[in-house]
Amino acid sequence: MSLPTLTLCRTCRDADPALFGQVAAALEEAGVAARLQQVDCMSGCKRPQTLAVRQSGKTAYLFGEITAKDLPDILTFLRMYQDSANGDFADARPLGQLRFKAIARIPADPA
Repeated sequence: MSLPTLTLCRTCRDADPALFGQVAAALEEAGVAARLQQVDCMSGCKRPQTLAVRQSGKTAYLFGEITAKDLPDILTFLRMYQDSANGDFADARPLGQLRFKAIARIPADPA
């Protein structure tokens, strides 16, 4: 089974250059398996700093206004995401404030 991929924008205005390393450290410390990458611009400019999460066969998500304060909620999201067959959640309340930072939810390609 594939791993989720987290993509963090590095060119958002006011982007925190330390955030990538903080996310990587949090994933490692929590033992959460995921690929982490950075890209230039994901067109979430009105809600910087953006983070995308996707995995083959699952709903993809785009979050905005991500900061280091969101790391615990991101880890919770990833655990729930990995446990979900299709990337959807019946109850997003365990995601704390992260649930209010969703910009887009992109359905998976039909099989």
